[in-house]
Amino acid sequence: MAPNGSAPALRRTLGVGDAVVIGLGSMIGAGIFAALGPAAGAAGSGLLLGLAVAAVVAYCNAMASARLAAQYPASGGTYVYGRERLGPFWGYLAGWSFVVGKTASCAAMALTVGAYIWPGQAHAVAVAAVVVLTAVNYGGVQKSAWVARVIVAVVLAVLAFVVVVCLGSGASDAGRLDAGASGGAGGVLQAAGLLFFAFAGYARIATLGEEVRDPGRTIPRAIPLALGIALAVYACVAVAVLSVLGAGGLGRADAPLADAVRAAGVPGLVPVVRVGAAVAALGSLLALILGVSRTTLAMARDRHLPGVLSAVHPRFQVPHRAELAVGVVVAVLAATVDVRGAIGFSSFGVLAYYAVANASSWTLNPAPTARVLPAVGLLGCVLLAFSLPVLSVVVGAGVLVMGVIAYGVRRWVAAR
Repeated sequence: MAPNGSAPALRRTLGVGDAVVIGLGSMIGAGIFAALGPAAGAAGSGLLLGLAVAAVVAYCNAMASARLAAQYPASGGTYVYGRERLGPFWGYLAGWSFVVGKTASCAAMALTVGAYIWPGQAHAVAVAAVVVLTAVNYGGVQKSAWVARVIVAVVLAVLAFVVVVCLGSGASDAGRLDAGASGGAGGVLQAAGLLFFAFAGYARIATLGEEVRDPGRTIPRAIPLALGIALAVYACVAVAVLSVLGAGGLGRADAPLADAVRAAGVPGLVPVVRVGAAVAALGSLLALILGVSRTTLAMARDRHLPGVLSAVHPRFQVPHRAELAVGVVVAVLAATVDVRGAIGFSSFGVLAYYAVANASSWTLNPAPTARVLPAVGLLGCVLLAFSLPVLSVVVGAGVLVMGVIAYGVRRWVAAR
């Protein structure tokens, strides 16, 4: 039975390896091909410090998510944890920020796929990508995990080539790795925020908690393992690219990895990097659709979203109506508007989402030592959220306020 006892549960088929691959598919996505440039532009030579700060906050959040997911192995992630530990409002706020923000992220990622594959027909390619990946997810989470394995293998191979080419070239200079924060403390924090979102996909493992075998054992292993691999990959790529381009060149680069291999004297690898970026964007889109549909399912079960979306397919054991609804909304967005430059609120919303996760984890154990990581994670989320560009903060806060108003109206109508 489902957690609320009123509907069929999803099938538990994912093992540790499957969960790790799905997390990696989300974390090692298009962000690694694009986030390093803006992060270097903000932090300058403090890029690696920004990565370290992001790693600390991500680790705290990952541990909080792992502990909570082991205790509440249901679809919905922090929506469920906030509801169970802090009350319905906080769970709803986390779910709202995730569904709204990540739906826009899905459309943005789909358009990124289109821009890499066929720039002149980016919208058409984006819609096609959404349709194909929605169909893959509809066929069962094991099919999604298999596709994620292929995507992760391709992306890791491309990134390995980039690291080897850059570090092995005569253009590489270890002196460019100076860790001094030329962008100042504010620049380091902003870089940490940008990098944090690029590898924050470990939450996808928790969101799929209802489809993981032996969740009390699997999830606490899969989340830190996926995060550790992703952090190692990001660190290697950042060092390699920074050693060739330097902080200034990296900050000015629109396509940092392509520029790095060109500067390293291997321009023939540029098309390979572009293919890798397109495949990585597909991996991120696959994981995003999985995560949004499962949170949609959980919120529909509690009637925060239409109850019809809580249905589970009798054969494939997936939330098929939620997946189709998410696919339709994302496809319409991808076909009609370019949201790649207009989803700053997603960054703010994701940090709000993880803040609720850390606050929920704080309540699990009253021992002071057990509360250190949730406290650091919560403070880190708040600090990074308000270190974002002003427009992202304003729009993100506005989206949260809209969610609060919607929640209040729904409660008022129900009380009448």
